Amino acid sequence: MSARLLVFDSGIGGLSVLREIRRQLPSADITYVADDAAFPYGDWEAGPLSDHIVALMGRLIERFGPDAVVIACNTASTLVLPPLRALHAIPFIGTVPAIKPAAERSGSHVVGVLATPGTMKRDYTRDLIRSFARDCHVRLVGSSELAPLAEAAMRGDPVDDAALRTEIEPAFIEVEGRRTDTIVLACTHYPFLIDRMEAVAPWPVTWIDPAEAIARRVLSVLSLTAEPPGAPMAEGQAFLTSGKAWAPAQLRLLSQFGLTGAILD
Repeated sequence: MSARLLVFDSGIGGLSVLREIRRQLPSADITYVADDAAFPYGDWEAGPLSDHIVALMGRLIERFGPDAVVIACNTASTLVLPPLRALHAIPFIGTVPAIKPAAERSGSHVVGVLATPGTMKRDYTRDLIRSFARDCHVRLVGSSELAPLAEAAMRGDPVDDAALRTEIEPAFIEVEGRRTDTIVLACTHYPFLIDRMEAVAPWPVTWIDPAEAIARRVLSVLSLTAEPPGAPMAEGQAFLTSGKAWAPAQLRLLSQFGLTGAILD
């Protein structure tokens, strides 16, 4: 029997994680939920956001009955994994800033972290830096605009290069003759802008996307093995918590991952 997964994010950026899960586990029965009614999470205060997500997740688990839940959102994961695990017996796989692999790969030991304001200010993020990047100079950059820019791009709307460069440029720094050489994408929306960010970046860097590691964690938690390339892809549904209709460009994107847009009633 194939695994039943619920993949959850504040918007459609979590599809970057779902894409990698599909690549390794195409037969999974996946439901995707975008909490667009509360987007962007980065603007919320921690307490109200945690209460909101925990209550919403309870309703989603009751409705969809997943074997595991993937919280495909850094901001949410830094807040709600402990209360969710305390309330529900099923596994929760979170998404946290990939600071450890970035520190391991950086040759210059100057690392940028592109995140939402919420992820940037969490103690969890700073604990990761203290634990795994003590020998690095880490520049945390909290952007309120990058996730909305990614959402716009995924709807097929134009995104201005100058606006994008303004958001990422603070992550590119020079410290004692050493420049940023590695940047963590600490929001699941950001990988959908990777080609554009590479084009406008002040200089080439290695971009760290945690999606592959999250997919491996899903396999591990459910005691599954990756399926062979070309295995049939199961169909699934994607929901917006606002009840709005999916935009045509979004529907085309969903179809690439075997998903159809539906209304969450």
